[in-house]
Amino acid sequence: MMEIDEVVKILREKVPRHPYQSREPLHVLIATVISQRTKDEVTYTVAERLFKRFPTARELKNGDVDEIAQLIYPAGFYRQKATKIKEIARIIDEKYNGKVPDSMEELLKLPGVGRKTANIVLSRCFNKDAIAVDTHVHRISNRLGWVHTRTPQETEEELMNVLPRKYWKEINELLVMFGRTICRSQKPRCEKCPVKNFCEYYKKRWVAGQRDK
Repeated sequence: MMEIDEVVKILREKVPRHPYQSREPLHVLIATVISQRTKDEVTYTVAERLFKRFPTARELKNGDVDEIAQLIYPAGFYRQKATKIKEIARIIDEKYNGKVPDSMEELLKLPGVGRKTANIVLSRCFNKDAIAVDTHVHRISNRLGWVHTRTPQETEEELMNVLPRKYWKEINELLVMFGRTICRSQKPRCEKCPVKNFCEYYKKRWVAGQRDK
């Protein structure tokens, strides 16, 4: 418990802010859909371009799917995503009166929306206690030793048991940025890590390295 408090405190001080700071539910929802299998810098650029052209669900619903595809290019699978985005906008406009739903149950009914996307929308836009687990959160939570899980779904469930509720909304942003800059999937920069003294992965690597000498 105390270690988690200390890690969060350090990461708040050391980790840069997430570059996409929108709290508009439709924008966050669609940007997260675009982000799947797409580099972050591409996601933010094309999302801003898309919303400048189609700022509301109704305008997006009525947009030409080919134009939407071109606006979000070069996002991965941009043509498939354009069709999905247009359908999401149609459902939100027609079923929810233009407003993104604020419940997990309703969000999961939207095409292409899984638990990670839903939790990002709920925590960032509706200020609800939710833990959005992506590859960064899954990887780093296991490296730190907070959980020992095999899938993001298991990680979300375990984090809900071990992570104080006051950190649920912010943990995704903290660990995502930490994962991009320091705790990378390949070649993590352990020597520069500000929380290595609390990290199970680092301690095992360090001890093993010392034994090998």
